[in-house]
Order: sequence, then C-alpha cells, then structure tokens
Amino acid sequence: MNYFKYTLDNKRYHTLNYEYKKIFNSKVFKVSLNGGFTCPNIDGKFGYGGCIYCSKNGSGEFAGDKEKDLITQFNEVKTVLEKKWPNSKYIAYFQANTNTYAQIDVLKEKYETVLKLDNVVGLSISTRPDSISDEVLDYLEELNTRTYLTVELGLQTIHEKTSKLINRCHTLECFDEMVRKLHKRKIRVVVHIINGLPYETKEMMLETVRHINKLPIDGVKIHMLHILKDTPLEMLYKKERFHVLTKEEYVNIVCDQLEILKDTIVINRITGDPKSEDLVEPNWLTKKFGVLNDIDKELERRNTYQGFKISVLNKVRQLADYVVKPNDIVIDATCGNGKDTLFLSKLVPNGHVFGFDIQDIAISNTKNLLDENNINNYTLFNFSHDLILEKLNDYQGKISFIVYNLGYLPNGNENITTHYESTISSIKQSLKLLNKKGMIVITVYPGHNEGKKESVKLKEFLNTIKDKYNIGEFHNTNKNDSPYVIYINNYRKIKNL
Repeated sequence: MNYFKYTLDNKRYHTLNYEYKKIFNSKVFKVSLNGGFTCPNIDGKFGYGGCIYCSKNGSGEFAGDKEKDLITQFNEVKTVLEKKWPNSKYIAYFQANTNTYAQIDVLKEKYETVLKLDNVVGLSISTRPDSISDEVLDYLEELNTRTYLTVELGLQTIHEKTSKLINRCHTLECFDEMVRKLHKRKIRVVVHIINGLPYETKEMMLETVRHINKLPIDGVKIHMLHILKDTPLEMLYKKERFHVLTKEEYVNIVCDQLEILKDTIVINRITGDPKSEDLVEPNWLTKKFGVLNDIDKELERRNTYQGFKISVLNKVRQLADYVVKPNDIVIDATCGNGKDTLFLSKLVPNGHVFGFDIQDIAISNTKNLLDENNINNYTLFNFSHDLILEKLNDYQGKISFIVYNLGYLPNGNENITTHYESTISSIKQSLKLLNKKGMIVITVYPGHNEGKKESVKLKEFLNTIKDKYNIGEFHNTNKNDSPYVIYINNYRKIKNL
C-alpha cells in the first residue's frame, strides 16, 4: 500500500505536477527565460568566476537566448507546448544567473512584461540569498499578492569547507536569514541542493537535507553535480580526479534524503539534465528518465516514501503491509485513542481486529473513532494486555499481526503508563497466538522514566529469545530517548525489513 498522498502519478514523493494541479486545476509548464542578468559572484561584487560548476550560461542551459526579448523567448517555447497541451497555463521562470541582481525598475520591467502574457499565472525567480535588497523584498511581497510567486535560492550545501571549494561566496547564515525573510512575507521558497560535490560524503549530503528540513521552505530542487566543459570544476576534476557518484549511489542518496524530508515540501526537481555536448561527467545524467525510473523503483523496493523516517509509526505501517492480508485476524494490544485499531481494521476488511486497553477512556475513544468510520469488524476488551491469551485462547496460532504502542495515552494522564512486567508477560502470550508467518511490532518510548526502564527490560527479555525468533529494531534518529520500533517474527524471509 502506498500511503503517500501528494501525487497524481503514483510517485512516492510530493510532485510539482500535483501541486500545480491542486492550485490551478490545469496542466502548468515552467518556461525558462534568460533575463540577461549577471551575478555578483562573477562581476566582482562578492567574487570572480562564479561557482566552479557554473557554465558560461549561468546554469541556464535551457533558458532562452538572451539576445532575444523576453516575449520572443516565451512564445518560442509556448508555441511548441500548446500544440500538445492547448489549454495549459505557464510559470515564467527566470533561470540564468542571479535574477534579482539589478535595479528595481529593471526588475519590474522584466517581470511585469511576462506577467501580461496570456495564461501566465506565475513567476519563478532563481537568485542568491545575498542579492535581494529590502527594496526588492518589498516589491516581491506586493507581487506575491498578484501572482503565484516562487523565489529559488541556491544553497547547494551547508558545509563551509565545500562552500569555499565551490566558490559559493555566501554564508549559511545569510541563506537562512533570507529564507526567513521571504517566509515572513509569505513568499514561497524553493532551495537548490547538489549531491556529489567534491569530497562530500553521503552523510554530509543528508546533513544538508536535515538542515533545510528545519527551515520554512516550500520546495527543493535536488541536482546531481554536473562537470561541464570549460568550467573551473572541469579543471579541478582533471587535476584531482575526485569521486563522481555512480547512478546507483545517487539514487540511493536521493531516496535516503526523501525519506527524511517533510512530505509537505514539494520536490521541484530530483535530477538534472545537462546538454550531452557540454557534459564531462557523469555520462549517466544524460538519461534523465532512466534516473527518475530508478528512483521510483528503489522507493518501491524499500516500500518507503517522502517523510517515511520522520515518524517510526510509518515503519509499523510498512511492516503491517508485508504481513497482513485482507482475511487476517489482528490485534491492537494498546488501543490508546484508536488510530492503530482503525488502521488495522482497514487492512483486514474481511478479517477481524481485537483491541485491548486497561483505560475506560481509551476504549471509549477507540469505539467512537471506529464507529465514525463505519468500521464493524472489531471487538474491544477493556482489560490489560497481559490477559491477552486468556481472552483469545481459541486463537492460538491464528493471529497474523499484533501491535503494541507503549507509554501513556496521548493527551491523557501521563502517570498511567505501560509497565515492563505486564508488557513482557503480554508479549510472551502473544508469541503463542502468532501464526507461522505472524509478527509482533512494538513501538517503544524511552523518553520518560517508565519508558526508559521498559526499554531496558524489553531488550533483556528479547535477548533470551533471540535464538528462537527473528528480532529487529528500527531507529530513525541517533537520539537515545527517541521512540523506536521492535519487531518479532517466526518467518525470516520478509524482504527489505
């Protein structure tokens, strides 16, 4: 089952197509334009020569010809697109170089010119965080009230050593500050990052995503490093032969990044497509759709999606997907407010779910939630889960999935919590209820005193049965007091656990 909702074409990440269709209810295309701007990292204001990977076109290889006026550039692209999609809408994309690096009257003349064109519903402006003055910010804020405005900022990496190597010439603090300024004015922000920058490790690339995940951004563009002809990067590569990511490495890194990225962040781009005649390395980038397909396949193989690792409860759902069939009998051993019970009941429309909780309020909340969703394939027990075998003795060897969500009732009395004695007693009984391919999944919360004790005692118990059962753990963070998942099963051949 794919739980990812922000897609119209079975992707497992938040697609730009989905976002545009939601807002405009129409096919929308970005038309790349060259406004004839330069860059403060080229003309000497902040640096010379530009970023070392930047081409002579200012990373605007697919933008228009700057020798032509903006209307001509726009219409040349539109003429091609409207033959296949006659009722489309368009976003004018100022792509090449730094598109806020000019006097305010120059910016207004260029932006307003394209906004007057038929079916242009928005602007996307690619720029640097150090090149948006307060005067320009004021204009962008006003512009944002009239059109669908996006400002794209080049970050590439959060690592200072890499930043100096690529001659980025702005600080991380400058970037973060501009993101917050734009967000405060309700202007959409899309961040550019690059995977495969010289000498960066996979963990460094993941750290960049973790950083932008904490910022109020709306979208991200993920690029693979292009080594283009006649650039300082080409010279560095020929001299030092730094490692260039293989396609397999890139796909793996992107999928890892998507798994930790908030699902509300729109993926505006997930690979690059340089012109083959300009490309030095990597050659696999010229087959863009092959890269996209491989990312889709890897996420499908993992059975994960954007934001998967943000909550360990997503792992519980993934494990349930592997194990549970529509006719199965399953158990929620800690009903709480009923969310897991509801989830399980929908997984077994032709089966049955049993729920246990010692608290009256939990049973009441669960029943109300199930009834609101017209669920009738359930039985609830207002008893401790250490009576699970007594109540379900006739189901020994017949249960396919048993879920425990330990700790205290969310939004309830935090002094009423699960205890390791009854939890371990219940798990021992549950092992007798499992069928041959069944699984027990336990979400542990060591962030409070009783939960920490429960975690320690659980691991001690599991160590005593590790030779009889397949036991695994899933952590989505290195923090010792964060929730994590334990799974126990008889059947070892469950893929991609």
